[in-house]
Amino acid sequence: MDHAVVIGASMSGLLAAAALHRLFGRVTVLDRDTLPTVDAHRRGVAQSRHAHGLLAKGREVIDELLPGLSAELVAQGAIRGDLQRDARHIHGGHRLARGDSGLSGLLASRPLLEGQIRRRVSALPGVRVLADRIATGLLAQDGRVTGVRPADGAPIPADLVVDAGGRGSRTPFWLGELGYEPPREERVVIDVRYGTREFRRRPGDLDGDLVVIIAPTPEHPRGGVALALEDERWIVTMAGYGEGPGLGLTEFADYAATLPALDLHHLIRNAEPVGEPRSYRNPAGVRRRYERLSRFPEGLLVIGDAVCAFNPLYGQGMTVAALEAKVLLEAELRPQAFFRRIAKIVDAPWDITVGGDLKMPGVEGDLTPRMRMVSAYLERFHAAAAHDPELVLRFLRVTNLYDPPPSLMSPAALLKVLRGGASRAVPVPA
Repeated sequence: MDHAVVIGASMSGLLAAAALHRLFGRVTVLDRDTLPTVDAHRRGVAQSRHAHGLLAKGREVIDELLPGLSAELVAQGAIRGDLQRDARHIHGGHRLARGDSGLSGLLASRPLLEGQIRRRVSALPGVRVLADRIATGLLAQDGRVTGVRPADGAPIPADLVVDAGGRGSRTPFWLGELGYEPPREERVVIDVRYGTREFRRRPGDLDGDLVVIIAPTPEHPRGGVALALEDERWIVTMAGYGEGPGLGLTEFADYAATLPALDLHHLIRNAEPVGEPRSYRNPAGVRRRYERLSRFPEGLLVIGDAVCAFNPLYGQGMTVAALEAKVLLEAELRPQAFFRRIAKIVDAPWDITVGGDLKMPGVEGDLTPRMRMVSAYLERFHAAAAHDPELVLRFLRVTNLYDPPPSLMSPAALLKVLRGGASRAVPVPA
């Protein structure tokens, strides 16, 4: 195989290129943006100015695709930490127990992370990353996609085209042009609204902890996160369903005081702000069911947010993109087999986010009996995990996409939950 074309220099597109360069003599990545030459935010990644979580599993897989990347990021200021020992987790109104998880997180701003990945991918043999190139359609012949039509310039022939164009993917429309049915969409209207500010990080902040995660509850449908970043900064993102924080310092701190715990309020009320605040709105979580199509052209794959765009509050998107790129690395390039493989990757995080979202007031949709059962169990699980570090580790292994959600209901875990999780969730003091 000679040439693969990737549409989109997003995280999913860059990681796909990192995998495909081992299988193809040439890989061309097309992006509609003017790509920055230094680590900076760019127009096509509106959410880059907000907190980004790279789960432990995602960090491991990215290091497989681009060996040594984590060490390079640390050398540029990214911060390593244990995801249980160095983090404050407040879920279901409970402050979860601390311990050594062995799960190594990596804290870095989106511009630093994406910039270093783009530099590494651009330096791979046979890879070209081209900016200001918009794909307007697909070339096809005899049931196979054979290339891409750019907005300007000659058609680009390819043995494989991978659409990593994100939420705005044009593949459903292009399939119609080629005589194929588009995939069915599952959509959960969440209307999550963000506000983000950065602050100077000082010695002694949070007693040395690096992460705070405060998950929303149905009673308090607001949440937030603080992450330590390079250049001695905190990034604090808070969000609510249907309404977000005001961006002025007073309004931002007041909003933090309404979360299920006061950790973020204590952190920012006297902190020195850095840079300009930003807002963001995510209207819906969307999953396109490519794996259920009976007909699909050969030579075309879809990856990342173009397949499933999660509620970003859960921080799973980059890790899912890395796991999907690893499927490419395993030379699974037949569309139907590829989509079945990545559907299994998407299932667990999609169920986690949808089940969590549907509990929140104002979110459209009904909880299934199974979701209600899982929700009731998790209330007791989190109550028990407030006193049991081993249960917290089980929870973190699921949320970091190492283990499937049913592992939370193993006989050993179930016994601990039934013994220790009888109390209902209540707001916790900071």
